[in-house]
Parts: sequence; C-alpha cells; structure tokens
Amino acid sequence: MNYQTYQPHPDLQALVKCYWTLEVPAQKDIQRQRIIPDGCIEMIFVLGDDVMRFTSGDDFIIQPREMILGQITEPFYIQPTGYVHSFAIRFYPYGFSCFVPSPLKDLANTETPISMLFGESESTTLGAAMLQAATTEERIHAIESFLLKKLTEDAVIDAVVKQTVDTIISTGGNAAIGAILKDDLSKRRQLERKFSSQIGMSPKQLGKVIRLQSALKMLLNQQSENLTEIAYESDYYDQAHFIKDFKEFTGTTPGAFLDDDTLTLSSVFYKKD
Repeated sequence: MNYQTYQPHPDLQALVKCYWTLEVPAQKDIQRQRIIPDGCIEMIFVLGDDVMRFTSGDDFIIQPREMILGQITEPFYIQPTGYVHSFAIRFYPYGFSCFVPSPLKDLANTETPISMLFGESESTTLGAAMLQAATTEERIHAIESFLLKKLTEDAVIDAVVKQTVDTIISTGGNAAIGAILKDDLSKRRQLERKFSSQIGMSPKQLGKVIRLQSALKMLLNQQSENLTEIAYESDYYDQAHFIKDFKEFTGTTPGAFLDDDTLTLSSVFYKKD
C-alpha cells in the first residue's frame, strides 16, 4: 500500500489541507475497508479499478469516478474491485465552501459526482486531465489551475465560522462553543446554521470528530495503550464516554481497533495525517 501526501499552492493553503495519492496492487482476497469521519471534505478521482461502497449488508453502489465525498458522521464501508489508484484533495472543514454555492449539508454522508456541482463539461475535462497526467505533479498542476479559477473574490470564509473551526482544531475538539460565543443563544443558533451550510455538520459533531482524531493518533502512534490515559489526554469525561464516541464513529471499540483488518486503510490515513 503506497499512500503519499503533498502540500498545496500557497494561495490554496488556507483551504486545502493536502493532496493525497493511494496505490494498492490488485489482490485475490480483497477485504472491505472502513472509512471513519475526519471532519474534512474530499474531492476524489478514481484512476484505477472501480470501488464499491456498501449501503446495507451486501448491497452496494459503485462510487463515481470523479466525486465529492461530503462530511461523514458514521463509518463508510468500501471495497476495491481490483487495482487501487486514487488522487484526492482533502479540504479543511471550511475550505470546500469557497468553491461551490450549494449548502454543504446536502453533500453529507454521500458521494456526489463532480458534474453535479461544476457541470458536465468541466467535470469531463478535469477527469480526462487526471487520467492522462503522467505524474502526480501534473495532476496537482491541473487541479490547482481548476481550483484557482473557481476561487473568486466573492469566496470569503465567514470569520466566526473560521475562528470556531480553528479553535476546535487547536484544542483537539475540546473547545466549548458557548465560551467562544460568550453564551449568546442567538449567535449560537446563527453559528449552527452557518456550520450546516459551510461545513456540512454541526459544531458539536465537528468537535467530537476532531477529539476522536486526537485519540486515534495516540493509539496509532502507540503513545499509550492505556485507554483511561488516552481518554484523559483527549479530555473525555471518562473511559466510558471515550468508548461510546469511539464506537459511534468507528463501529468498533478502542481495544479492538488496532487488530481490525477492516481499518487498515483508515489507520494509514490517520497515522500520517
């Protein structure tokens, strides 16, 4: 499995967290993989064989080959049909809203074809550029030209939304929203609406996801094997609270996480993130 990340152009660094590529040779016994929430929206190009995403039991859809994966609040189960080769753009929580007028809540927990947001012509041109590029650097150049073209002067990040997201991230998901807004109920309701439109999830949901990511990194980097210590360091009320949130977003317990083969891909993503 070859997973690599790349930094964006300086003009996009406030919006794009990174570009990433993933290559995995075709295997005989292909296992489902569980993708867990990370608070980011991604634009993904499937350059290899098709990828299935299971919707219920053994029912599945084939993911679009050029898609936006919106905010997810529950595990996604995917399975490649052969050779895996993907190129993707990982946006900061508020980053993607600068490129589309659509409320991001409409993209949550689903894959949206790029053509539905940017039109068939631009989607086809962009998809062809991704396939025909000989190197990752060429793909990055193509996508940055596209994004910089879409980034108009009207694309402004709401200051309160950005401050709230930055505070949530900098505190590892432990920021009290009431403290940020000085317990102003009207501002809180307004922030909830803006988050729904510009982030795709509520401030509380984003905080829970970011806090989980902090705990995951401790597990994956073997900073501690003591769940009580991880819960404490991640500012959960107690170990029971930690396990409850962990199961909600990953579908498993912290103790079983490292030995779960369906989380191999997620482990690679979040250990290096």
